[in-house]
Amino acid sequence: MSDIRKRLEISLESFHAIQQFLLEENNPFINDLLNVIDKYGGVDEINKKFVEARKLETIYDKLADVNPDYIDNLEWLIKQRDNESFISVNEYKRKILGNAIDRMTFDDSFAVTLELSACQYFPFLIKGAERAIAEKELLPGRIIRVRNMSEQEKDGDLLAMTAAVDIIGASRVETLDTKGTQPGPDGLPVNVHLGGPATITGYFGGVGQPNEFALKWIDEFLYYYTKYGIKEVLNINPGTVILGYMLYKLGINNEFKISVYMGNDNPYSVLWTILTAKLFSRSDGTSPLIGFNLSNAVNNWTIELSSDIRNYFGFEDVIRLEHHIIETQKSIVRQPYDRTQELLEIAPKIRNISAKHEGGPVEIDQTREHPSDILDYFKTKEQIHEEGIWDHLEQNYLDRQTAINNTAKALTEKGLSFIAARNLHHR
Repeated sequence: MSDIRKRLEISLESFHAIQQFLLEENNPFINDLLNVIDKYGGVDEINKKFVEARKLETIYDKLADVNPDYIDNLEWLIKQRDNESFISVNEYKRKILGNAIDRMTFDDSFAVTLELSACQYFPFLIKGAERAIAEKELLPGRIIRVRNMSEQEKDGDLLAMTAAVDIIGASRVETLDTKGTQPGPDGLPVNVHLGGPATITGYFGGVGQPNEFALKWIDEFLYYYTKYGIKEVLNINPGTVILGYMLYKLGINNEFKISVYMGNDNPYSVLWTILTAKLFSRSDGTSPLIGFNLSNAVNNWTIELSSDIRNYFGFEDVIRLEHHIIETQKSIVRQPYDRTQELLEIAPKIRNISAKHEGGPVEIDQTREHPSDILDYFKTKEQIHEEGIWDHLEQNYLDRQTAINNTAKALTEKGLSFIAARNLHHR
């Protein structure tokens, strides 16, 4: 066995070939990427614009022209934070455990990040914050968003959410518009595989970033990075993953999370991705890959081995393993889907993981007049109002908030730690 294993040794010649490919002056793969970076003023200017765009005063200046009412909402949120209106983690634990908490020790190094997906609209977050204060609930430590970028740029949601996550102390991911579902000149998706039942087998190829779309994706990212301070986005394609690695290696401080849509459902697919992350990591050992959402199909065996791979290459504190605990009732998985028990088993073993809640608690969500549906993410705001489902989607969001609190309760009862919105609860 040991003799056979040695055949896997990678030669220095192979490493040299890769290096030469990347550094070749006439390499169009790299030159096309560099041209997009130059379009935005080069690495230093791009990072400088990001810092300026992320300042609260910059966001307020832009919101004043787009949606000034949101400034009042943000000021309210700041006031509630500063007045410590939200329940603290210690208060929350005592609420769940009573005096038993005095006999318990929590290891925060294994804290599970409470992740909510998706918060499509800023007013939903404010409604959730009001409820969290009234009912002594937690807000999530991580928020995923899958709303059309150009639409929310126009109505102020993009600006308001950027400020809000900084105010509450949460991380956040946006989803760019450039992908294979985008309509072409004929109105059909640019990915020829996508088109309904007649092309259903094409979906196995993924949403995709066909042809020149990988570079367009980088272009779109740099637009929102420089203009709106959007740092972390969803990544759904191997081509844009490696471009994201290169962007970071070149000096831009981008971040991304790999989506469940990429279908990483076994440790070997994780190995492939993290090997590349290691090749393009910076000298300080960091990578732009900070969230890795495994497939809904994975079990704890895959998560544990994935963690071993991540840790071996020095990424335990860099790459968060993200696992769906609850999914939407419709259009993505067979129901009932609830991985809470599996989370409780693995949480004491694996550091830097998150519990992602895409739907409400199964027993609640399935009874709603409009249960959570992954396809609602892709509807325009206009469609939502035309269909009269705005209030239903708000309820779906609040159900997700209930789900993260159920998970926090389950973790607490087991003596396990969690990460909620840091600036609100961890004081």
